[in-house]
Amino acid sequence: MKKILFAALVTIALTSLAFAHGNTVHILGTVTAVSDHSITVKTTTGDTKTIDVLSETKILKGDATVTLKDIQVGDRVSIHAGNENDKLHAEEIKIGAAPATQAK
Repeated sequence: MKKILFAALVTIALTSLAFAHGNTVHILGTVTAVSDHSITVKTTTGDTKTIDVLSETKILKGDATVTLKDIQVGDRVSIHAGNENDKLHAEEIKIGAAPATQAK
């Protein structure tokens, strides 16, 4: 009986963790365009996504908070975005290190 109860509790705990992000989408890729209110990213799978950037979007470069103007074409980014009515809006953007250049 104790094993069944333990198994049920573990299942419930793991299920709640699986749904912790709700409707949040995780996007990894390289910035291809930046506008006043959005960025366009070519993802690691080759798709292109345009994500709205709102005034409450948190933008980080390392530990420092930066602004949308600090994001440049070619920057690698990790974005947590909400998805409402098939429209993405950034909740958090993390700017990564620039890709390493290959020596010839």
